[in-house]
Amino acid sequence: MRLTDFWARLDEAFGPGYAASIARDQVLSQLGGRTIEQALASGEQTQVVWRAVCAAYPDRVPARLR
Repeated sequence: MRLTDFWARLDEAFGPGYAASIARDQVLSQLGGRTIEQALASGEQTQVVWRAVCAAYPDRVPARLR
């Protein structure tokens, strides 16, 4: 998954303002206790990060975006 696709999906699932907050502020255990931004900055694959988002927020991410 390209990084632009990742951000588009995150924006669609959470809304642009909230998506930025989630990426910056929420620590996900599925990412080893890192935020989305930290995981991506350290070189984690976008698909791995997206799966972690889907696992952490199953009610927020629509099935068509999974």
